Amino acid sequence: MSYFNKVKGYLLNLGYDIKSEDLEEELFIISDEEEGLINVIVDCEDPILIVEMHILELNNNDPEFYRTLLEKNRSSVHGAFVIDAEGNRVLFRDTLELENLDENEIEGTLNAFKLMISENFDLLLNYAQN
Repeated sequence: MSYFNKVKGYLLNLGYDIKSEDLEEELFIISDEEEGLINVIVDCEDPILIVEMHILELNNNDPEFYRTLLEKNRSSVHGAFVIDAEGNRVLFRDTLELENLDENEIEGTLNAFKLMISENFDLLLNYAQN
């Protein structure tokens, strides 16, 4: 069984809505909108699984906001806030080893995404509105 099929099985077992999948690129886009997960990319990039979600567009260069995100990373169970290569977007991202991946690890990562969103909703919303 390929990693792609293994990961797909885990996502389906966990009840995630697979919005799209690309066998050639070995990635999925999943959502659980009730829990705040929208268009989460799950990418099998052997030897790792990359899970990331776009959080917001950066609209100004606010060092205090960046500092706050870095402080939030310290308390994150899984994953971290990151900025894309162009410096235009904030993402939340986690990576897992594919070789020994089990369903509990994916569940833990996605639960951490949900927790991050709920705990930081006001911070992110305030920044996005300014």
